[in-house]
Amino acid sequence: MRRMNTPNQTTRTSQPLNIALVTETYIPEVNGVAITIGRMVHGLRQRQHRIHMIRPRQFKEDVAAKEDGYEETLVSGMPIPGYPELKSGLPAKGLLTKLWKQQRPDIVHIATEGPLGWSALSAAHKLGIPVSTDFHTNFHSYTAHYGISLLKKPIAAYLRHFHNKAACTLVPTVSLQQQLEFEGYKNVLVVSRGVDGTLFHPSKRSTELRTTWNADDETPVVMLVSRIAPEKNLHVVIQAFDQMRKINPLARLVMVGDGPSRAELEKQHPHVIFAGMQTGEPLAQHYASGDIFLYPSLTETYGNVTVEAMASGLATVAYDYAAAQQHIRHDVNGLLAPFADTDAFVTQAKGLITDMARVQRIRLAARDTVESLTWEHIMGQMEAVLLDTVRAQGVKHGQPELTAATD
Repeated sequence: MRRMNTPNQTTRTSQPLNIALVTETYIPEVNGVAITIGRMVHGLRQRQHRIHMIRPRQFKEDVAAKEDGYEETLVSGMPIPGYPELKSGLPAKGLLTKLWKQQRPDIVHIATEGPLGWSALSAAHKLGIPVSTDFHTNFHSYTAHYGISLLKKPIAAYLRHFHNKAACTLVPTVSLQQQLEFEGYKNVLVVSRGVDGTLFHPSKRSTELRTTWNADDETPVVMLVSRIAPEKNLHVVIQAFDQMRKINPLARLVMVGDGPSRAELEKQHPHVIFAGMQTGEPLAQHYASGDIFLYPSLTETYGNVTVEAMASGLATVAYDYAAAQQHIRHDVNGLLAPFADTDAFVTQAKGLITDMARVQRIRLAARDTVESLTWEHIMGQMEAVLLDTVRAQGVKHGQPELTAATD
């Protein structure tokens, strides 16, 4: 099993890389992949690498950015079924081949596996450019939630074939690395994810915001931050909260986010506070103004919201996999339930609502845990992967080895 070594110092190439980054989602779109890629771009640019982003045009007036060390090429896209707010890039092999002949990158990094990603993979292979990929989303796990269960195996096979054509595939946890290797993926490397501990911080707690939820300092506020969609297993949050309310009728449940299930859930559960989509400082305030965070999703590759909640000082209940498995120690800085065990999840949530002193202890430990999960540290790992991949391609073709320096 291969893992990234953790660098002790910030690494910077003596000769910055020209990186072509291909993705079908990017900020200001609000999802874990877009936000993670935004952090990646920021971190690599800080290390003096040059980024050429290829992505679908997000809206009619969208204009390609161009500034020192960063430029974009926009391509056509079409809405993703079930995710109409996102677009899948249409095939663009000819465009990318022409572009990379004119501006040859040192490496192509592909963040998403749609038609645009496949085109990038094909064009890079044609030109002999090394390719690295990210595994961000368990698309094959979504099939049961959207009525296309028959496509689960073909989608899983496509994803494996796609990633195995790259020099390496990056995943955020050791458990996902092991799962993919068991399924036949090759050259899977672990590069974890960071959290913005300055933005997501207990100090963002807002008495005024809690007042709008009819919650005073003593009222337990249960939070969820998520896309409000079938694949997020949200009925478990409702089930758990209903049991928590039997113990403490004053408890509040606040759901932050939007999606196709929101209207129906609002109709069925009028006691739940739906706060809509939040980003930036308002999102940080929503997190920090809660006490308990319930996250029952079973389809995550990582789950950025788990560490954002921990950074915000919430006592988190989650299933024992992905980011929760990696960062939560049961009953120390959060609570874990066996994967897909609804009864255990509900039991853990009920246990918290009966003991707010325990909640406070866990909240403090959660914040302490994520202090070291800085994006600067994570980007050192990412940079090392890209450098190793470029070096390996150079050795393969007898080119001079790329050197690196530390500061």
